[in-house]
Amino acid sequence: MTTIRIVTDSTADLPADVRKQFGIEMVPLQLSFGDETFLDAVTIETDQFYKKLAASDQLPKSSQPSTNAFKELYERILTETPDAHIISIHLSASLSGTYQSAVIGSTMVEIEDAESRITVFDSKSASIGIGVLVLKAAEMAAAGSSKELIIAVLEQLRTDTKIYFLVDTLEYLQKGGRIGKASAVIGSLLNIKPILTLDEDGVVSSIDKVRGQKKAMLRIMELLGQKFNGQEPVTVTFAYAQRIEGAHEMNELLKSHFNVQGTTYFELGPVIGTHAGPGTVGLFMHRV
Repeated sequence: MTTIRIVTDSTADLPADVRKQFGIEMVPLQLSFGDETFLDAVTIETDQFYKKLAASDQLPKSSQPSTNAFKELYERILTETPDAHIISIHLSASLSGTYQSAVIGSTMVEIEDAESRITVFDSKSASIGIGVLVLKAAEMAAAGSSKELIIAVLEQLRTDTKIYFLVDTLEYLQKGGRIGKASAVIGSLLNIKPILTLDEDGVVSSIDKVRGQKKAMLRIMELLGQKFNGQEPVTVTFAYAQRIEGAHEMNELLKSHFNVQGTTYFELGPVIGTHAGPGTVGLFMHRV
């Protein structure tokens, strides 16, 4: 029986202990604060990152892993596990060149039949939206599922998962050039809360702007109600930036509107946290 090995990148925001538990390999993106360069989730941890972010006038820059980083990891896995097939799940190709680096890296592997033994999968998502797919793949691999079945389930889960990010402040969207300074100032004065989503192509878009945190959360309930009814069982994963209280508040609201069977919390990592900023809450919901 073929052994399935799972690879992802650091933007999946899966803690090291979770990756270790499920045997998940991770390739880090790079993050640069001026002349300082870090490997995401390797040489800079989330708490350290948010402290540096708060003290910086400019946003750090992130860069995709090199093709060689993927090549070397794939070669190590296929050498360690000669019967292995690799499923490599990554940040939306619309947001980063990471997916393309993985694809090119897979073609560089100097092991017989390597290309046919590596499947690179575009999550069309970010943060725990990737992590949910990675964990599902790892669980199925451990249960002995085939590559074909795992990919089919991932494709369905990718389609079924609804994603919303509620941004606490406009400061980081302004620093990242997504909105103008004047709009950020006016929006902050009016307590405007942008609701962001990832569309079917994995592109970030603003779906609405609501005045006040409570109204923004209620608007997210309305949006989720367009896809899920109140009776069907759903599971929810939250990604929060520093302040978990917002995720807890949203979860209580969710439970009053939907049949929530399970809730998990993860901290939003440096790459996505750079643009969203502290206080952001990301919600990922799908049917059980």
